[in-house]
Amino acid sequence: MTKELFARLEVYSDNAPRSAAMNMAIDEALLESAAAPSIRFYRWESPALSFGYFGRFADVADKASERDLVRRWTGGGMVFHGEDLTYSVVVPAGDPVFSESSMSIYENVHHALRKALVANGERAELLAVAAVCDRRTCFRSNNFPAADGSTQNSPTVTDRRYNDCFANPVRADVTIDGRKVAGAAQRRTRDGLLQQGSVQYVDLGNGLVERFVQALSANCSERKIADEILNRAWELARQKYESDAWLRRR
Repeated sequence: MTKELFARLEVYSDNAPRSAAMNMAIDEALLESAAAPSIRFYRWESPALSFGYFGRFADVADKASERDLVRRWTGGGMVFHGEDLTYSVVVPAGDPVFSESSMSIYENVHHALRKALVANGERAELLAVAAVCDRRTCFRSNNFPAADGSTQNSPTVTDRRYNDCFANPVRADVTIDGRKVAGAAQRRTRDGLLQQGSVQYVDLGNGLVERFVQALSANCSERKIADEILNRAWELARQKYESDAWLRRR
């Protein structure tokens, strides 16, 4: 990436720890109402595990007693949360970046993250090709639904190893000395594109967030989540992300 991805970027530093369901709901609510590209950094009120839209509940059920489980709206495998840096990028349909391919957006966001990590002294690299498993069964498997919201069937994965996102680096993931430290998953709708990402196994201090944001855009502005967004998120959390029907849909 030779220049910043976004002409301007709204930044939500959501420091209030929230439930897994509420975190997923806020991301969806921000996508529904987005007028400008944004990035949100958020925390978890207890150890959590998120798994992708196409994931099987049976593969994570044994973690229910120790972690707050939630099915993401985006694709991909299992991600353990609590000690990670978790973020979401929203690109509204009216922004020029939305016309780029999902892969290009994924890669450019990770280019910015890599730049921030390198500035912090990490030997971070962007993976050029899948390193561990076939990309059809890895973290980004079927992460990119069509513009109408429809999706393709996900392949059946019986080896649980392939469901662990950070055990399976794929193209454009961020690695350090061969270990995956950042991955993400996406959802594209008529409203825009949502990318949910996690950064792990690195020093999350030392100005990493600020450098990441600055690498994404030279024109950033801090924002507070509006009450109407939070109200919509409470509704989505209650009706969707907290429900057994959503959690156990596969």
